[in-house]
Amino acid sequence: MGERLNRRSFLKTAAGAACAGLVSNAQSTLPNIVFILADDLGFGDLGSYGSKIPTPNLDQMAAEGIRFQYFYSASAVCSPSRAALLTGRYPPRVGVPNLLMPNDSGGLSLSETILPQVLKPLNYSTMCIGKWHLGTQSGYMPTDRGFDNYYGVPYSNDLSPLPLLSDGQVLEQPATQQLLTQRFTRQAVNFINNSTGQPFFLYLAYTAPHVPLVPNPNFAGKSGAGHYGDVVMELDWGVGQVLSALKANGIDNNTLVMFSSDNGPWYQGSPGRLRGRKGETYEGGLREPFIARWPGRIPAGQTASAFGTMMDVFPTVAALTGAGLPAAMDGVDLSPVLTGQQASVDHDTFFYFDGWNLQCARVDNMKLHVARYNIPPWLPAPVGGRVNLPLPQPELYDIVADPQESTDISADHPDIVASIKAKILASIPNLPWQVHDSWVATMNQAVAGTWDGAPPSQQ
Repeated sequence: MGERLNRRSFLKTAAGAACAGLVSNAQSTLPNIVFILADDLGFGDLGSYGSKIPTPNLDQMAAEGIRFQYFYSASAVCSPSRAALLTGRYPPRVGVPNLLMPNDSGGLSLSETILPQVLKPLNYSTMCIGKWHLGTQSGYMPTDRGFDNYYGVPYSNDLSPLPLLSDGQVLEQPATQQLLTQRFTRQAVNFINNSTGQPFFLYLAYTAPHVPLVPNPNFAGKSGAGHYGDVVMELDWGVGQVLSALKANGIDNNTLVMFSSDNGPWYQGSPGRLRGRKGETYEGGLREPFIARWPGRIPAGQTASAFGTMMDVFPTVAALTGAGLPAAMDGVDLSPVLTGQQASVDHDTFFYFDGWNLQCARVDNMKLHVARYNIPPWLPAPVGGRVNLPLPQPELYDIVADPQESTDISADHPDIVASIKAKILASIPNLPWQVHDSWVATMNQAVAGTWDGAPPSQQ
């Protein structure tokens, strides 16, 4: 019996050593992940997407990698979009349906597992730089949620007070607006320079080009497109510095760099040919630039017509690193598209939310609008406030053929309208109760005959 136990113990020890060797070897080749997020950048604000604003670094990044034509945030405002990025789930599911304010007591649900947390068991070094905007109270900040270090501002740069923080310590208040992009970039470059063979995840969330538009003196007046263009040009410079740091450290070929924006443009920014802006569930509010670069793994010069969303980033990174996935992802793995193995991947129905309100649903190229606020977000709220109202008749748009959402084709395709309506009704019970209750309230206001004028429970 003693000999058997000794042999078993030996085999267990040997197997453990072999596994440890495999893990060690895997860690040496695990890719670094860099996700760069702009704030309020429009679909049409980069040179590679048709803009006249000089963005040579992002244009070169697109030329060396892949550029998506149909990539969507999960919200038309910032906090929900960022929550979706870090969880791979719709914002209403994770407790962030709306914009968070400085004094809010909550934030991104503490029961959610976010991206840096699944990378930690793989020995990733993790850092968040820039705008957080997912909760300011104890327990909700980046270093409470899996990031080793944090340097940045806790919410949008138009909110007050605006402290510049480093791991919870206030460095400056108010933060100097014209220095933010420079400071965030410097921190990112330092983080890359100090990496010592350990794989890393860098989440670099710039405040640019969110208002107030305060370009650094080095860029003021240089773009030929006003302060907005100057700020975008400076943002592009920052991306260039990050890419240069990866090359200088010899890790360029082992680093996946992704770039996007949290939602559509506000004020001066351009949605390109798309209808709508920040705060709206028209395409211009949610469709964003998305560029990914990984030399040797992502073929250069690709323009993808595949559909992708901010929620896909989490499962994509998990697939490429071998990290575990939490249950019930709304996103899917885009790596077959990035690496050129597939032209597209399958997605379920994509829902466009405004707060708790489900307003649109996309299936393939077809997008059905079922509800809309009674007044756009840039106008003063009427007496009684903004109200989410059902459309008298759902509107159907082919958003590939008609990106402006200018021609309602619902009358020509009643079968498609019925099919998407059925998908919405089937999904409502599986969404948070607030979404269900909002849906019932909206449908109870419906014109007789529309959706049978009844909430889902009566269908």
